[in-house]
Amino acid sequence: MSNKPQNMVTDNSFLTLHYRLSSADGPDIVSTFNENPATLQMGSGQLAPFLEVCLIGLTEDAHKIFELSPEQAFGPRNPDLVQLVAMETLAQNSEDGAEYEIGDLVDFAAPGGGRFAGVMREKRELDALFDFNHPLAGQYFKFEVRIISVM
Repeated sequence: MSNKPQNMVTDNSFLTLHYRLSSADGPDIVSTFNENPATLQMGSGQLAPFLEVCLIGLTEDAHKIFELSPEQAFGPRNPDLVQLVAMETLAQNSEDGAEYEIGDLVDFAAPGGGRFAGVMREKRELDALFDFNHPLAGQYFKFEVRIISVM
């Protein structure tokens, strides 16, 4: 057994790890366990902030599974983010001739120059119903990690 001190993950660590994010009922959303491990810098946006929070304080060789509620992950579904959009507004935010079908993700201009996206849920003659919630909002997740090295 080695007496080598183990490095601990901090908010600015570089680390190499395997990770898996899966829905609570099992299917993987992303996994590195059957591939090369990931190397990343904490706080750089390479991993969602709520996943980085789980890693803080873990040490090399740690293997842990976190069960995340919607509030801890992508947030709860917000019914106020399901909105009707006039076909005229949709046309203004689209390239000429663009056609959309139910289930399509459509990018919109936001006030102040930003962008936001919504999934078309219904399409009618004068308007369409869009869901602007994150596609994974309202779901429970498992986040499994195995820390290989911390620098």
